[in-house]
Amino acid sequence: MAISAFAVQVPSAEPFVGDLRERFDATAKLGVPAHITVLVPFMDPQHITPAVLDRAQHALNRVAAFSFSLGRVARFPATAYLAPEPPEPFIAMTKALVDVFSDFQPYGGEHQGVVPHLTVAHGDPSEADAVVAELQRRLDASGAIKADCASVVLIENSTGRWEELHVFHLVSADT
Repeated sequence: MAISAFAVQVPSAEPFVGDLRERFDATAKLGVPAHITVLVPFMDPQHITPAVLDRAQHALNRVAAFSFSLGRVARFPATAYLAPEPPEPFIAMTKALVDVFSDFQPYGGEHQGVVPHLTVAHGDPSEADAVVAELQRRLDASGAIKADCASVVLIENSTGRWEELHVFHLVSADT
């Protein structure tokens, strides 16, 4: 089934987590870069029209561009991730999109609340344990990853690989 998703790409995290994601996060092999998911699942790409893109841009205009850091390692049962600080702008973007596209709930409504995260390992709890330890070692050695969020990308997977479909630029924090 074809799917799409809104995400914030975090290129500054690639040197820090790329090797671990390649080994422990199957989406890396499918073309998904280091990212923080804003909303998944979203609609079938064949239904994404210019009007849908305009509605999404209007929703995302509620959040201004911002800076964030990734300096804390955290876990879900089978997932190791880096938690962004502050998390609130990511949550605000998710809520803004859900307000406009109420048929698309974060993670299909499987989880309570929204927990912004950059997945590094997913699937096996023991592997996630090892990745947590390695991420903490790397953070202790280098400090937090600094990043800026000036855009949100809409990616789609209709072929078995994720591809960029559209980029939404956030309003400047100065405006």
